[in-house]
Amino acid sequence: MSTDYKLVIGVRLLKSVEKIMEQITYKTTGTCAKVIRFERDAENRIHNISFEGGCNGNLKAIARLCEGMKAEEINEKLLGNLCGSKKTSCADQLAKAVVSTL
Repeated sequence: MSTDYKLVIGVRLLKSVEKIMEQITYKTTGTCAKVIRFERDAENRIHNISFEGGCNGNLKAIARLCEGMKAEEINEKLLGNLCGSKKTSCADQLAKAVVSTL
C-alpha cells in the first residue's frame, strides 16, 4: 500500500507598512506641567506621551495608561478632570491637546 504525500508550503506575504508618526508639542495653560509632547500615528493613536514639569509619578502613570489609545478615547476619559481648585489639570490638558491637534 502506497501513501502519497504532498508537500504544502504556506507562504505568508507581509505587507510593509511604513509607520508615520506625527510629533506634537502642546503648550499647556493653568497647570504645573508646561508642555506635553506626544506622537500620533496614522490610525490616530497616541504614543510616547511626556510632560515637562508637573507631578512626575502621576504624569508617567497617565502616559502609560494612555499609550496606544485613540485621541478620542483619551479625550472622553480625561476631559474635565480638575486638579484641586484649578479649572484644569494635566490630564485635562492632555485631553485637550490630543483633540485640538487633529
